[in-house]
Amino acid sequence: MANPRGGIDLGGTKIQTAIVGDNGEVLGEARRPTPTSGGPQDVADAMAEALREAASAAEVKPAELAGIGVGSPGDVDESTGAVSSAKNLPDWEARFPLAQTLSDDLGAEVRVGNDVQVATEAEFHLGAGKPFKSLIGVFWGTGVGGGLIIDGKPWLGRGAAGEIGHVVVERGGARCPCGNRGCMEAYAGRGAMEAEARRRHEDDDEKTDLFKLMKKHDKPRLTSGIWQRALVQEDKLATDLIDRAYKALGAGVGSAVNLLDPEAVILGGGLGVRFGEAAAERISKQMAHHLFARDRPPPVHVAELGDLGGAIGASLLFSR
Repeated sequence: MANPRGGIDLGGTKIQTAIVGDNGEVLGEARRPTPTSGGPQDVADAMAEALREAASAAEVKPAELAGIGVGSPGDVDESTGAVSSAKNLPDWEARFPLAQTLSDDLGAEVRVGNDVQVATEAEFHLGAGKPFKSLIGVFWGTGVGGGLIIDGKPWLGRGAAGEIGHVVVERGGARCPCGNRGCMEAYAGRGAMEAEARRRHEDDDEKTDLFKLMKKHDKPRLTSGIWQRALVQEDKLATDLIDRAYKALGAGVGSAVNLLDPEAVILGGGLGVRFGEAAAERISKQMAHHLFARDRPPPVHVAELGDLGGAIGASLLFSR
């Protein structure tokens, strides 16, 4: 048996790590919150600690791993392992040598790929995407990311392919965390949704229990679980913002489907997995309004690997 691989999924709210065996089985895993202050070095330190926890659970030392893959948001240079413009992470605009920093800390080779692309590849090889040769991964969480499989192979473009969250759904619309206006992420990304909820609650005096729930459950942000609780309570502001998000997702995903005509759409991410089949159905219905080939829409399937998909996919960077 070959030495296991490590995988780190770097998200806007959590860092998920896993030690993965030959057949994709998870031998140990750990999770830590993503730092909300500091900078890239602070995030890298938290990633290393989470990987050490997972390695301990798997009874292996990080230096004994065949390699450690990282799925990171932002502009990822796979050739060097450097990451820049990770806008949903604290003070991470400039280029940071993430692979080298983690390698020096953990004593193993580290490779870095786009977080959503590696999660999409995991679903393609091991999860909901196995029956298909072409698909779009849509990962709905802090932001909205995309991954592409075309003719059985990952499509990376020049390094920034799959940024479905930045498909424009309203020209001159809401300001996106990326700095542009009208992106799908400006309406559907959890970070942008929280900012809009705060604005409406504080400036427009709209009533909501979102922030009471956040404090009650000791969360630093409006997590997927907080949004779900608010919807169960029929919170009006939460319901309005989630409805707004579904409309944006339908327009953005529909546009991407019109361009690529994939066999399937795989829905993942914190909100996507949390809302599950109900989210897949609503996105399918909203998408239908925008499709050119309305008689053969691609099915929308929920990611099967759940919260571990990103870390498992990151580990696959050593089997490409």
